[in-house]
Amino acid sequence: MPSRNASPGNERNPRMSFADDARRLLPLTWPVFIGQAAVLGFATVDTILIARYGALDLAALAVGMAAYMSIFIGLMGVVLAVGPIAGRLFGAQALPAAGEQFRQATALALVLAAAGCVLLVFPQPFLALAQAEPVVADKARAYLLALAFALPPALLFTAFRGFNTAVSQPKPVMLLQLAGLALKLPASALLIHGFALGPWQVPALGVAGCGVATAIVLWCQWFAALAWVRRSAFYLPFGLARGVLARPQRDAQRALLRLGVPLGLAIAIEVTGFTFMALFISRLGATPVAGHQIAVNLVSLMFMMPLAIGNAACTLVAQRLGAGDARDARRLSWHGMELGLSISVAMGAAAWLLREQLLGAYTRDAAVVAAALPLLAWVMLFHIGDAGQTLAAFVLRAYHLTVAPMWIYAAALWGVGLGGGYLLAFDVTGLTPPALQGARGYWAAMTAGITLAAIALTALLGWVLSTRRQEERRERKAAPRSLRPG
Repeated sequence: MPSRNASPGNERNPRMSFADDARRLLPLTWPVFIGQAAVLGFATVDTILIARYGALDLAALAVGMAAYMSIFIGLMGVVLAVGPIAGRLFGAQALPAAGEQFRQATALALVLAAAGCVLLVFPQPFLALAQAEPVVADKARAYLLALAFALPPALLFTAFRGFNTAVSQPKPVMLLQLAGLALKLPASALLIHGFALGPWQVPALGVAGCGVATAIVLWCQWFAALAWVRRSAFYLPFGLARGVLARPQRDAQRALLRLGVPLGLAIAIEVTGFTFMALFISRLGATPVAGHQIAVNLVSLMFMMPLAIGNAACTLVAQRLGAGDARDARRLSWHGMELGLSISVAMGAAAWLLREQLLGAYTRDAAVVAAALPLLAWVMLFHIGDAGQTLAAFVLRAYHLTVAPMWIYAAALWGVGLGGGYLLAFDVTGLTPPALQGARGYWAAMTAGITLAAIALTALLGWVLSTRRQEERRERKAAPRSLRPG
């Protein structure tokens, strides 16, 4: 049976060092890192297989993936509100209430999936924004139609992932994500190139095969998650033996939406900064967007580490807040930031030093390599800023602060990143130097935007923690002497 003593981060020693807190964070970090790397492996598998299949299909993958991620990530952010809420309840040992949050999140996921599927079936606004050539647009449309069937299990599994992370159980999620990746590789390869099954011949589907494979894998993954919840004794105290689907409750849904809508919008703004880059860069032709797609995939792989550490920090901070240990929560907040930034600087430097070998692993097309290579300098700098903003944003979620980060993202990523990138990439002012035109202009502006977001979110986190500390001091001074700590 879960207990406070069984959850990481339960020590209350005020003298804990950075190394002590790192040891508390890492058991939650590595399963999330491996699991999320497996999720990104879906896109990596598709990118590598399609890059070797054809440049037009790779361009369609970039456009289609940009549209899908714009929709999925925003909706995913709303569902992930279950994490900070369930984490606090778990820290307070309100286990049935935490389990009910999971049930309510699955109900919300189904409603959001219905709306998202409509956008995937009718993706014309995204295709118009991309201004892709007709053959690329047709291929992207077929890919998105297949992904419409993948969205419901993706959002349902998001609820499972958010809840398990909140209650310090990331390993089941990791194992299911690894199993999904193991199924994804052969499924995509077969459907992209076609295969014979007895008397039946499955034709080569190209990029659309990637979408079909993703839908098959995600449904299998969700059904496996359901079986896990029903058979594992860990979930019994949460009241999940009766199932994970429930009738929506007004108060619970309102709490999820109050936290989740600005969280989803913030994540959507962050991700659409990337996805809209792909849509605008696609106007430059198939080769530039193919090079951009490789750079995006690489920076996304690197992003899995700060994402994992941010998840771990958010989980432990939320649990300590629920347990009433605000001092421990504050210390974990800063130590999580320090750990994540240190590792991200090392990863960014390694990516730059190994840039030629990394590109060679993606494609042998010399034109695509030439388009991607100049972007990798920006990838290194972008990754460091991306890590800073991610870590700060995750800790702020534990404090249930999502509205201010949403506005910071809008100004930094849409204003500086997308807006500035458009001016540079297409030389709107006539003053852009050649080195910053095209895809490089977008990467330069987005790097500036993500760095600005990191600085602003870290400053906001510092203000929040300082304010909370001052409030606690005032409360201690106002309390009767007999009730004061110590």
